[in-house]
Amino acid sequence: MRTSNVRRNQRRSGFTLLEILVVVGIIALLAAFVVPNFINAGDRAKISLCQSQVKDSGPISSAIDTFHLEVGRYPKELSELTQKPDDEEEAKKWSGQYIKDAASLKDPWDHEFKYAAPGKVREGSYDLWSMGPDGQDGSDDDITNYVKAK
Repeated sequence: MRTSNVRRNQRRSGFTLLEILVVVGIIALLAAFVVPNFINAGDRAKISLCQSQVKDSGPISSAIDTFHLEVGRYPKELSELTQKPDDEEEAKKWSGQYIKDAASLKDPWDHEFKYAAPGKVREGSYDLWSMGPDGQDGSDDDITNYVKAK
């Protein structure tokens, strides 16, 4: 009697091939759903960061608005946010740097932000945008401070 119990325990000491395949299949199925979310998380974070930079309450827009209030005009180029104007009258009004670092004028994909004053879309104001992940100006993935026409 004792010998049969020992044999039964010896035969049942490991996993069957079917059990292992089921577990591997479940892990593969879970990975198929989870891994793409982790891969795209970096792209979504960059897009979100860029949107916060160009929106009206973002740091670049705030710097442009402050420049406008103090100097009396919108900057011709974004570089004027970090460099004092050449004109003596404007230089007296300028209390910058409005952006501490010129690197802040680049989007998360290391492209220069695009800027137009007066704005082509927002007349009487300015347009500020990023070319987005593809680096192509005017494409569907551009991130703007205005609503794009469809």
